[in-house]
Amino acid sequence: MAGKLGEVLLRENLVTADQLKQALEHQKANGERLGNALVKLGFMSDDEVTAVLSRQYGVPSINLNYFEVDPGVTKLIPMETALKFQVLPLSRVGSSLTLAMVDPTNVFAMDDIKFMTGFNIEPVVASETAIAEAIRKNYGSIEEHERKRELEEIVSFIDEGQNEALELEAEDEAALNLEQLEKAADEAPVIKLVNYFLTDAVKRGASDIHMEPYEKEYRVRYRIDGVLQTIMNPPNKLRDAITSRVKIMSRLDISEKRLPQDGRIMIKMMKDGRKKALDFRVSVLPTLHGEKIVLRLLDKENLRVDMTKLGFEPESLAKFQKAIFKPYGMVLVTGPTGSGKTSTLYSSIVQLNSPDTNILTAEDPVEFQLPGINQVQMKEQIGLNFAMALRSFLRQDPNIILVGEIRDFETAEIAIKAALTGHLVLSTVHTNDAPSTISRLMNMGIEPFLVATSVNLICAQRLVRRLCAECKMQDKVPSPVLIDAGYTPEEARTVKVWKPQGCPACSNKGYKGRVGLYEVLEVTDELRDLILVGASALELKKKAVEQGMMTLRRSGLIKAAAGVTTLDEVMRESVL
Repeated sequence: MAGKLGEVLLRENLVTADQLKQALEHQKANGERLGNALVKLGFMSDDEVTAVLSRQYGVPSINLNYFEVDPGVTKLIPMETALKFQVLPLSRVGSSLTLAMVDPTNVFAMDDIKFMTGFNIEPVVASETAIAEAIRKNYGSIEEHERKRELEEIVSFIDEGQNEALELEAEDEAALNLEQLEKAADEAPVIKLVNYFLTDAVKRGASDIHMEPYEKEYRVRYRIDGVLQTIMNPPNKLRDAITSRVKIMSRLDISEKRLPQDGRIMIKMMKDGRKKALDFRVSVLPTLHGEKIVLRLLDKENLRVDMTKLGFEPESLAKFQKAIFKPYGMVLVTGPTGSGKTSTLYSSIVQLNSPDTNILTAEDPVEFQLPGINQVQMKEQIGLNFAMALRSFLRQDPNIILVGEIRDFETAEIAIKAALTGHLVLSTVHTNDAPSTISRLMNMGIEPFLVATSVNLICAQRLVRRLCAECKMQDKVPSPVLIDAGYTPEEARTVKVWKPQGCPACSNKGYKGRVGLYEVLEVTDELRDLILVGASALELKKKAVEQGMMTLRRSGLIKAAAGVTTLDEVMRESVL
């Protein structure tokens, strides 16, 4: 075939004899097809090769970049077969299956697939590169495929009756006793399955594992880069065994199914040839159809304590560092759950930590243990809450106090008094943006003059997905859309924004990792005057922007223009 294709290319003056010679040598050295060699060497484009192959074989050609493959059709042919024959099923009409092929003369491939699917094969030709990319896009990476197969083997092993103790149907729940639950949880396949979820989540870079029972299914999802993705649906009969296994690992009461429980799992695993210690925070919640489990992965290696790498714009970072190095006052970090507040606070106290400084933290829970810092775990059941811890801290001669969250008047009052009596207080509040934090404190019952004099700075933040640097591509967005998003008319004419594509480096997601958006409000004398007269959050925001505060949306627009994230991500996490 190589010779024939070469002859056609020479006859049609599409390549020179010298180029063909180089391509044939490249083909021989790398064991690939001539067309692919020509594309890699830059002598022809993918489309040109496909057009020649179409004429040579007398079958239609297709550009897979513009073709949406039916997900139902890809299930007809396993990934191993698609890779082996370099084919991709495209669509089915009646008893005919349209199949994209690198070599439409491969009758063995067509016969095998016809026998496998029971359909007549209608071949179309596509380039080797395009088919390889389309297989990755529609089937996932080879590593992903291997993971799924391993998981299926575990579940099928359980399903084949190898584990009689797991035959625990939901309707028999009342009859189950403690011994049965413990026996089911200790069976090897269940141990293997739960261990798989814990280690696989680490390999994929997940932050949380969700195990969710429903009436007719059991679902396991991972949160990766802030987005939940379904990993598998184990048989419903495994629900109790999986739940019991997780409870045993986290030292919880497996007989208690009516009340929420919290625990912790600490395990060691081998990753990249070295032993890695993992810490999972476990939350069990009784729901209508059973207990939902959420495991939060606390990976110390993922904790970024270098503030310059969190995503702060230079001017915002300068304001934030100036505030945390003041000897007293309050610095508040605000944002929803999972917005990176803990990372920002830990980064702050790591910078402030020195042998001549006494740092005390009250946390619920203590997520990471930091050397040289006195960390206290809250225990509400015995009355140890943020307010009690703060009172004790003030008798411990502190320089810096970190309070996990200000959620009530008592905690807010003691924190503000500490800030006014010569201590630096760092804490978090749940509000939508920086200016509304002032209103939130006053709504808790704190007097305006106390807020105005104690608060030095408020930092609001969100996390957005970071574009994969390997495959991001420029996006064509009309100027009116850019202006609506927040760019000025002048910026809209010149700004470039990017969109995700997907490649092996990012597991075909288009995104890899996350980055912060930051809104840093420095409380100046003018803002203090407005707080004292009871100004609204809107008035405070207007004045702060006049004084140079960068809003969350503006921080996002800068990152979108720099190709760090997409406009969609920015608009999803911020408002104008």
